Amino acid sequence: MPKVPSPAPSSPEATPDTGPLPASYEAGLQELEQLVAELESGQLPLDQLLGSYQRGAALLAFCREKLQAVEDQIKVLDAGTLKPWNAE
Repeated sequence: MPKVPSPAPSSPEATPDTGPLPASYEAGLQELEQLVAELESGQLPLDQLLGSYQRGAALLAFCREKLQAVEDQIKVLDAGTLKPWNAE
């Protein structure tokens, strides 16, 4: 019996349905906000709704990753402790 190769693991970055990720956090957030507005409008056809939801999930993961990277850099700069910010 011939060996059938298993499918490659999928990730949000590699899914053809979601397309390429944005170049920046701001661009990702703007696209995500636009998608949320479209989803909340209730005007999308069912097949487009699923694609938009998948794209939104990929954008959300992208934005969270970018924010985590910035937080990690701040921790390094503050010697591992985040200090409360006082707006005075």
